[in-house]
Amino acid sequence: DGGGDGGGKGKRQVLLCRRGIEPCRGLWTLPAGFQECGESTAEGAARETREEANAAVAVQQPYAHIDIPLISQQYIIFRATLQVPADAGSDPGHSAGEETLETRLFDIDALPMDELAFSSMKIILGLYLEDLGRGKYSFHHGVIDKQPGVAANSANFTLRDYTRLATDRS
Repeated sequence: DGGGDGGGKGKRQVLLCRRGIEPCRGLWTLPAGFQECGESTAEGAARETREEANAAVAVQQPYAHIDIPLISQQYIIFRATLQVPADAGSDPGHSAGEETLETRLFDIDALPMDELAFSSMKIILGLYLEDLGRGKYSFHHGVIDKQPGVAANSANFTLRDYTRLATDRS
């Protein structure tokens, strides 16, 4: 689960974290982690964003569900808005958490697509850019197939059983 849209004062931005732990230390990812007992996936997404990016977000809607059978994981990604108090001054409303080297709001035309930590993030952010180009958000689902032993950020993967569902949000 993880956070999404930044709150860049009228600009469309994405909050990313530079990982401070393996796998993929030093590469960028959306704030994400594991759901804890007793919390919903949306609550987990907001909590992970607080822990990894010291950022408060308002979760807007589910955005994608990606399965990765090889590692027995699934990613449930939400669109969210960064909540920066009006009186925050120069405080950007985010900073590196315990497992993060750095956080940054990226303009959509400057996303570090070649420096992303995971194949799932490459897919999610690529779909996000497509949705922005279409002017309408969708909900996305698919399965990432990887070969055993391939690096987490390898471009050597396929997306199968992909479905794009229309939503009522633009």
